[in-house]
Amino acid sequence: MAGPAYDDRDGKIWYDGKMVEWRDANVHLLTHTLHYGSGVFEGVRMYSGKIFKLQEHSERLINSAKIMGFDIPYSVDEINQACLDACTANGITDGYLRPLAWRGSEMMGVAAQSNTIHLAVAAWEWPSYFSPEAREKGISLKTSKWRRPAANTAPVHAKACGLYMIATLSKHDAESHGFTDSLMLDYRGHVAEATGANIFMEMGDGKLHTPTPDCFLDGITRRTVIDLAKARGIEIVERTILPEELANVTQVFLTGTAAEVTPVGTIDDKTYAVGELTKTLREDYEKLVGRTPA
Repeated sequence: MAGPAYDDRDGKIWYDGKMVEWRDANVHLLTHTLHYGSGVFEGVRMYSGKIFKLQEHSERLINSAKIMGFDIPYSVDEINQACLDACTANGITDGYLRPLAWRGSEMMGVAAQSNTIHLAVAAWEWPSYFSPEAREKGISLKTSKWRRPAANTAPVHAKACGLYMIATLSKHDAESHGFTDSLMLDYRGHVAEATGANIFMEMGDGKLHTPTPDCFLDGITRRTVIDLAKARGIEIVERTILPEELANVTQVFLTGTAAEVTPVGTIDDKTYAVGELTKTLREDYEKLVGRTPA
C-alpha cells in the first residue's frame, strides 16, 4: 500500500452529499467515533468500471448502522450513487472504495443520541491488498492472542470501526514476527478468520471447510466464493474448526473484498501447498469480477 499519505492526496471525496477536496475532508477532534469507535464502514471494489456487489455492500452499511443504534440519512440507492460519483470524480475504473458513516460531535460522552450522522465515500486506485508474490506462494499467518468476542458482548455482525482494534493489534504483532497477517480464534478458542478476511480450508476430502460465522462477519466475498464452489459441485462444510485440526489441512485460503482469494502458505509452524482447488476458485473469482490476474 505504498504511495502518498492518505490525508495528502489529490482528488475529491463525497462528503455529506457534496464533493470536497481530498485534503479538506476532515472531522472535528471531538467527533464521537474518534473517541468511542461508533462508526461503520464498507470495503468495496471497482473492476473495469463496475463496482462489484455494490448493492449488497450498501445494504450491509445501513444494517451495520442499525445494529450500532443509528440510521444513515441516505437510502441504499443514494449510497450507491455516491460510490459511483466518487469513482467518477477521481477517474477510478479499477480501485477501492471506503464508504464510512459516523457519529458527529454534538454530544461528547458515551451517550450520543443527538449527534449528527455523517456519511463519506473515498475512492482510490489499489491493485491488490497482498503482493503478487504473496498471492502466488501463499501468505503467512500467526495465531493471535486476541480473540473475536461473543455475540452477546459486542456488535459482531456489524462492520463496526471499534471491532477492528483487535485486528490492528493482531496484525502488528504478526508483522513484527515476520508474518503477513494473523489467524484469529473466537472467544471459545475455535478458528474464526484473519484480521480482515474469512478463511477456507481443504482437508484431503475434496470438501471446503469454513468456520460458522456466528461471532464474525459472514463476508460478501465469502458468500460469493461459496456460490462459486457449489457451482463446481464442491461440498461446503460450515462448522466448528479447532486449531489442532490445522495439522490435517492440505490447503488454505482467505477471502475478502481487499484480499479477494488469497492462498495461505504458512500458519505458525505449519506449511501448506497452494492447491488446485484454491487456484481454481481464485481464477473463478477473478473471472467473475473481471480482474486481470496478477
